[in-house]
Amino acid sequence: MTYLYLVRHGETVDNVNQILQGQTDGQLTPNGILQAEKVRDNLKKSHFDAIVSSDLQRSVDTALIIAQPHSLEVEKIQLLRERDWGGFTGEFIPDLKDKVWPDDIETLEHMIARAHNFITYIKASYKDKHVLAVGHGIINKAIQAVYYNKTMSEISKMANGEVRILIL
Repeated sequence: MTYLYLVRHGETVDNVNQILQGQTDGQLTPNGILQAEKVRDNLKKSHFDAIVSSDLQRSVDTALIIAQPHSLEVEKIQLLRERDWGGFTGEFIPDLKDKVWPDDIETLEHMIARAHNFITYIKASYKDKHVLAVGHGIINKAIQAVYYNKTMSEISKMANGEVRILIL
């Protein structure tokens, strides 16, 4: 069995300011750094064979903090990127309530396909291993939806710095 420790990156400046980050890098806040340090401290005695992360900086920074006691390199994986919000990227979230969605937003079907591909990759590359993966709110939801065979709306939102364990 492969154990996947799924983590959401620490809080970012854009999270606090309610800006839709999408596939921009983002910057951890001091609180986001503390959240990553808390995950690191809670998991420092856990064994990991690999630590993987979205290639977006907010996730990489979180993964690097968590990886410190494990002496592992962080593998960057594009499949773990957050949803591409297209023309909504960088917008103030409350202002989007009644706006028509642009055609360039990544579909939920595409998110589910990426999540499926990520799980397939982890199972093939890390069979019977313990893997920590730092992603984002929506892609982590998609991964769990595939894992539990549920819709994304049935999966509860992960808080920044939250860890959920999936046995693949």
